[in-house]
Amino acid sequence: MVGIFDSGSGGLSVFRELRKLLPEESFVYYSDNAHCPYGEKGRDYIISRARWITDFLLDKGAGIIVVACNTATAAAISTLRLEYPDVPFIGMEPAIKPAVKSTSTGVVGVLATAGTLKADKYLNTREKWADNVKIAEHIGQGFVELVEKGQTSGPEAEAIVKDSLQPILDEGADIIVLGCTHYPFLSETISKVAAELYPDRVLKIIDPAPAVARHALEVMEDKNLVSAEGFSMELHASGDDTNLRKLYKTLY
Repeated sequence: MVGIFDSGSGGLSVFRELRKLLPEESFVYYSDNAHCPYGEKGRDYIISRARWITDFLLDKGAGIIVVACNTATAAAISTLRLEYPDVPFIGMEPAIKPAVKSTSTGVVGVLATAGTLKADKYLNTREKWADNVKIAEHIGQGFVELVEKGQTSGPEAEAIVKDSLQPILDEGADIIVLGCTHYPFLSETISKVAAELYPDRVLKIIDPAPAVARHALEVMEDKNLVSAEGFSMELHASGDDTNLRKLYKTLY
């Protein structure tokens, strides 16, 4: 069984990719929506929540845990790996490298939470791969809240997306790295707003979820954790799970 957790519903964007690669696998998902968003919370707080959720997922039978949250990965995954040495943990990776290799304008945009943008994991990746390009960063202000409400399109969503996207596009970005697992659910709105702002620019959006899913599969195959007993999914939340279940239903 694969355990997945996020601060809210965003980790379903990672589950969506895992499901494609593991069609006969069982999953258990935990949305910590009562404590969402994580982006502005302190590292110790996030580690405490990550420990509790890890124990919950292990009690449910998870053999591997995907930390489907960029902020939680940055804050807690090193601690989790130390404290649970027998459990494989898969985290989110900042997709700076493929973005740098693909940009035509020499400007890569990054939309992420405050916690991700100041984390060592992100900063080290940026330093390693972004020598010859400009990185234009912005917090996706209000993005997580939109997804948690299930409001991924429409005038209000477009206005909120525009406020954070326009400064990046104004700097010349032709690629947007999504640094939060909630943000892929806003991809269509991001593309629509970008086309209205800069109709002559071709914008590419990079979602790291497919690469994370491939890595998880490799680890599971290496450790003989892949199941063929038939698909199942358990959804759990620390708060109201209504919107979580609604978003899950949109995946199929």
